[in-house]
Amino acid sequence: MKAIRCITVLAAALIAFSATTAGAAAVREFEGTVASVNREAKTFRLKDVERGTVRIKVTRNTRFERIDGFAALKAGAKRIEATVKRKNGAWVALEVERSGGGGEHGGGDGDDDDR
Repeated sequence: MKAIRCITVLAAALIAFSATTAGAAAVREFEGTVASVNREAKTFRLKDVERGTVRIKVTRNTRFERIDGFAALKAGAKRIEATVKRKNGAWVALEVERSGGGGEHGGGDGDDDDR
C-alpha cells in the first residue's frame, strides 16, 4: 500500500509541476518602441530590438503601470514593456508599462533601510 500511495503522490506532483511549467512557458516579455496604435482593434505594434515587431492586443484585464491606460499609448513612445500571453494565435497583453521607473525593477540608491 505504501508503494501505491507513494506513486500516487509522485504522479500528482508531476502533473501539478507540468501544468505550472506549461503555463509559465506561454508568457513572454517584449520591450521597445510603439510603432503604431489601432484604437478600433485595441492593438498596438511594438518594435522590440531583439525580436522584431509584434502586434499586441489589449483587453479590459490588461494592467497598465506608469502609463495612463491604452489611450496614452502613442506611436513613437519609447521604453514600453509588455508582458504577453499567446491566446487564439494572438499576443494578449497581461501588463503594459513604461520601463525605467525604479521600484522593484532597480534604479534605487541601494539603500534598503525603508523596508
